[in-house]
Amino acid sequence: HSHRRGPRADMVPEIAAAVGFVSGLLRTRGCVSEQQLQVFSGALREALTEHYKHHWFPEKPFKGSGYRCIRINHRMDPIISRAAGQIGLSLAQLYQLLPSELTLWVDPYEVSYRIGEDGSICVLYEASRPQPSPYGGMLTCKNQMMLGRASPSKNYIMTVSS
Repeated sequence: HSHRRGPRADMVPEIAAAVGFVSGLLRTRGCVSEQQLQVFSGALREALTEHYKHHWFPEKPFKGSGYRCIRINHRMDPIISRAAGQIGLSLAQLYQLLPSELTLWVDPYEVSYRIGEDGSICVLYEASRPQPSPYGGMLTCKNQMMLGRASPSKNYIMTVSS
């Protein structure tokens, strides 16, 4: 089936940042081989892509944020545990390898995480949001009013000069 993609409809850099972060956490402990990490990364990337598919709104980056949020709070996020299952990591091992309190927010244009409930939030990935141009499709009521107010004088100038 054909993929018609608008500007920046994909989630690739954000998911890559999130996957890289979780894989990096597993890597630092040194108990997981590079080959296992590659399998894990691939499985996690696919799972997140599937999970976020209908919950990704670049025009409203925070819509659905709770749904996309990956959480470990003495309960392993099911997406992570499924990906870890692909490389034979048990839940007990995951708890040893990953922080017991981790929140990872994967939103359009920004991926951030917090370790510990009171930890500070660190940004992993940040992209500049494309600014909608004032004449683009995304006119707010305010812009429309301003444009509406501005146009009579413009027409007036044109009639005078012609």
